[in-house]
Amino acid sequence: MSPRAGLSPDRVTALALEIVDRDGPDALTLARVAESAGVATPSLYKHIGGLADLRDRVSVRVVAELTGRVRHSVVGVGGDAAVRALLRAYRDYLVEYPHRAGLLVNPAASAPAGELLDVVLAVLDGFGLAGSAAIHAARTLRSVAHGFAVLQAGGGFGYPEDLEETFRLLADTVVTGVRQTYLAS
Repeated sequence: MSPRAGLSPDRVTALALEIVDRDGPDALTLARVAESAGVATPSLYKHIGGLADLRDRVSVRVVAELTGRVRHSVVGVGGDAAVRALLRAYRDYLVEYPHRAGLLVNPAASAPAGELLDVVLAVLDGFGLAGSAAIHAARTLRSVAHGFAVLQAGGGFGYPEDLEETFRLLADTVVTGVRQTYLAS
């Protein structure tokens, strides 16, 4: 094995994410990353602290990418349209990268997750929600988008009806529910 030029913590993380995307999070091992990098496994320790550190780095990157997508989707959009855009961006990310769903719950990703929450709370503030109501609504939005994406990516919707129409109806239901539940109280 000859070392591949340019190996760094970011490059090792990118290689690990390629493995996760292709084969799932359980396939991520230091041996597979080293093979992909063209180096011996011990060489990875110059760039990362081990498998747990690498998994944390991958989770942080995934949450940061999702945050960027969500942020981009809601720029210049407000109210109902912002909530719909947020739901769509979250869902589309996980449908594009289905093996990343479980990586969004890693405590190591708490800083980027805080940034994602800030984006969601800004959308909800523009919707007229703040404080506890906004946190409850944020949890609702995340649960809806995450759950739908996981089901869609896993082939969990077996009927022939159009998934885009189902998602549109779901987003309408969520927007209506947020208005009736959180803004009415």
